Amino acid sequence: MSKVLHYVFQDWQANQGNTKGRTVLLSYRIACLCCRNTSPLSKPVTMLYLFFYRLVVQWLMGIELPLGLNVGQNLTLHHGQALVIHHQAVIGQNCILRHSTTIGNRRYTSEPPEVGFIRIGNNVDIGANVVILGPIEIGDHAQIGAGSVVLKDVPPYSIVVGNPAKILRIKKSS
Repeated sequence: MSKVLHYVFQDWQANQGNTKGRTVLLSYRIACLCCRNTSPLSKPVTMLYLFFYRLVVQWLMGIELPLGLNVGQNLTLHHGQALVIHHQAVIGQNCILRHSTTIGNRRYTSEPPEVGFIRIGNNVDIGANVVILGPIEIGDHAQIGAGSVVLKDVPPYSIVVGNPAKILRIKKSS
């Protein structure tokens, strides 16, 4: 039981003082647990909860955290609104996501869709109104400035800004 509680509340401290972030991530972690449960007796409860999750988190709050998403612990959501994340993205530990952010794969109409993932490292800080289109990798401890459009890999400890995003500087690793 303690493993389940640890899983469900793994983002709680990271969102201290942020009721909306706590509510969304708690709901998300419970929904992920529901999807793993294969007991036929719990199927009606699972279906009801997943409906509730989609209704409240996705439709009313406008936050698309797909249940297949691979996200590390201590995710922080600031002003969770208009947040869209591709279901194949991988997000590391201790990351910060702000409102109006899109993390998805590029697709061109004249070519087949690109195959691959977006991999976001640990301790990455993503500003508001950011668009990240992959397949690309964002290195550990990177910072992405508000309004940036990231189309290329970002090295660890980098600060990137702009449309398209360019490296402003690379911080010294600690």
